[in-house]
Amino acid sequence: MSNMNRFIGGSPASVLAKLIFLSLLVGAFMAFLNVTPIGLIQGLFNWIQSILNVSLDTVKEVGRWILYGAIIVVPIWFLVRLFDRSR
Repeated sequence: MSNMNRFIGGSPASVLAKLIFLSLLVGAFMAFLNVTPIGLIQGLFNWIQSILNVSLDTVKEVGRWILYGAIIVVPIWFLVRLFDRSR
């Protein structure tokens, strides 16, 4: 078996016939579902964007919680350190 045949998985004619048949099946299935390749790519990008938006909203919310807590915790910590007599 030549390197080319080994790389593509068989003789070029048989691989081409398999690819054409599988492409026909997948294309017919996509047409049945009214799905286009561009629609799939746009859907993927929209999905990634929604994940990032949720993630960024979560990061902003957690950052807000840290800021709210720090407004109380940092001054108390500072006063405790300032008036600590055991140093």
